[in-house]
Amino acid sequence: MELTSTSFLATLIAVTVLAMLAALLLWNRLPGPRWLRWPARVLMLGLCQLTAICVVATWINGSYGLYSSWDDLLGTDAGQDAGAMTGPPVGRARFTADGDGTRSTYFRGSHSKLAGRVTVWTPPGYDAPGADRTRFPVLVLLHGYPGTPRTWIDLGEMPGALTRLVQRGTAHPFIVVIPEIYPGGVNTDCSNVPGRRIADWLAQDVPELVARTFRTLPSPAGWGLMGVSTGGFCAAKLPLQYPKVFRAGAALDPDPLTGDPEVLPDPVLRERNSPLWLVAHARTADVGLFLATSAQDRDSPPAQLATFAAAAAGTGVRVRTLVRPAGGHNFQTWIGMYPEALGWLSTEVAPPAPRPRTA
Repeated sequence: MELTSTSFLATLIAVTVLAMLAALLLWNRLPGPRWLRWPARVLMLGLCQLTAICVVATWINGSYGLYSSWDDLLGTDAGQDAGAMTGPPVGRARFTADGDGTRSTYFRGSHSKLAGRVTVWTPPGYDAPGADRTRFPVLVLLHGYPGTPRTWIDLGEMPGALTRLVQRGTAHPFIVVIPEIYPGGVNTDCSNVPGRRIADWLAQDVPELVARTFRTLPSPAGWGLMGVSTGGFCAAKLPLQYPKVFRAGAALDPDPLTGDPEVLPDPVLRERNSPLWLVAHARTADVGLFLATSAQDRDSPPAQLATFAAAAAGTGVRVRTLVRPAGGHNFQTWIGMYPEALGWLSTEVAPPAPRPRTA
């Protein structure tokens, strides 16, 4: 049973109710001498408290997206560095069905020499009759830290939320790509650092794999990103670093756009990988960025959006900002931002188009 599933939370609630009922029914019916009955009552109270705490903790985890799986919670989800260096090369990677409409593969990138899992979902029209010559735009979703690609599916209501917007005519039908953003378990804010080239993993290895396997529009016109929290930081930075790969990025409650000293202690490396420095030094880049947060989010203060927009003035980078009056640093808030973010991305990224016929 998945950590973030509704069935797991419902099971915990049922166990809590049963524990409370058992304590009420058995309190005065326990057999044995008095010295034995009191420890048994204490154990029953402890069981009620433990199950109630588990219910609250599971609800908080589901609301804030702290841990997306048991492996993530226990620290066993590809946490060894060795896991970042194994897996089939990009050219021989094979996608397998996950049972929920998505397909996944685990591969090693030729540029980064890192390995990780990539999940892909194709829109309903992808396999429609007569669509075999249609190429589709690509939306790369970047999860937060901690998190895994499954976070978008288990907590972020993807790709269902996108499908509903497509049905309303307010968003493109994208091929959705969800890669690990820190293969091997080491977070670098999607940056290339000595011995761990995660920017190359996300901007070269993953796009090459997807373009080789699926009918995608060419880069950069047909490629965009959307990220939350740490993934939002990456969605703001990668189009600026790789404008020939990504046309646009939507950052929902991004981490501080100046960079995190705990992630990149080297001040020069941190500055040169920060979206704020990158946008100030952009030169006529054909890139669009959407930055959103809420007035109540201390992890992503609204003031930094205004600072970023001011730094982008005169660079040619197109910036759209959104500040919601209320909301926390969680998927409940981010899901509410999807219509604006995905609608904007659909104006920046090209729609599906037929592949040109060759002579």
